[in-house]
Amino acid sequence: MGVSGAGKSTIGELLAKAMNCSFHDADDYHPPSNKEKMQKGIPLSDEDRIPWLETLGNTLRESLVSEKSVILACSALQRRYRDILRSADPNYVAGSLAGVVKFVLLDAGSEVLAARLEKRAAEGKHFMPAELLQSQLDLLQIDESEGILKVDATLSPQTIVNIIYTWIL
Repeated sequence: MGVSGAGKSTIGELLAKAMNCSFHDADDYHPPSNKEKMQKGIPLSDEDRIPWLETLGNTLRESLVSEKSVILACSALQRRYRDILRSADPNYVAGSLAGVVKFVLLDAGSEVLAARLEKRAAEGKHFMPAELLQSQLDLLQIDESEGILKVDATLSPQTIVNIIYTWIL
């Protein structure tokens, strides 16, 4: 999890490969209307996000019911958004932080993130413009009680994967 430019897709793909499980990128699940808003520099509202998060939760649930591990790269910026994803666990108890759905925050400074977004935009690799970064940083809420692993996103991708892999197992 984390804001745009944190490395969620890169790390998620590598981690899924290391764990021999499936990988889903939440960006692939955005409806065209969400992508259009972001391309125009308009931050998403909860009305945009909630149906998208529910779709992601349903996708996670399918894997969890089948007892399959899955890696999902998703911003999950606020606890209420993460709770929607936690509820994909068939054994989830509302309000509980226990369960099989775990979160890892890929954390980097705003300058690093902005540089990554600008590079990606110049290469035509993503729909999220750098000017929306601050709106995501403003939304990001982390509560220590959630047990979210926080990893320095400026470390090498393989180092990050190793840290997460060790924490998961």
